[in-house]
Amino acid sequence: MELPKPGEPHLRLERLAGTWIGEERYQPSPMFPQGGTAQAMVENRMALDGFALVQDYCHALDGVTTFRGHGILRWDAAAAHYVFHWFDSGGGNPVEFRGGFEGDVLALEANSPQGHMKATWDLAETGTYRYEMQVSQDGNQWFPFMASVCRRT
Repeated sequence: MELPKPGEPHLRLERLAGTWIGEERYQPSPMFPQGGTAQAMVENRMALDGFALVQDYCHALDGVTTFRGHGILRWDAAAAHYVFHWFDSGGGNPVEFRGGFEGDVLALEANSPQGHMKATWDLAETGTYRYEMQVSQDGNQWFPFMASVCRRT
């Protein structure tokens, strides 16, 4: 019996694999009342024989890690889109993002008890990705929460 092999949707995730470091800029919010910046470190690795990407993330303020996250990004063939399962040290429930690639941009959305969220990874520039997170209470009016530029190390 021949085992399944990753297809084109799985291979697209390989663009995110690697170690990434960058600066994050936060808009004023309950998490950052004054807004501000943090240093990000992201370790992405292909897992499950190429069928998923596993992410370990942390950000640091003044050299001290203050937030960690763990994600699993996979292709849902039945729904024909990507699913990103997100867990973090913020103490909330896990969040499930869904969406897909539009050219070089991976765009995912989530609706959770914490509110609505849109996350995008722009991979147009080799060795760099631009990440943005927008938030909304009602799913109609969106606000920028944070943006970062990360470079592969």
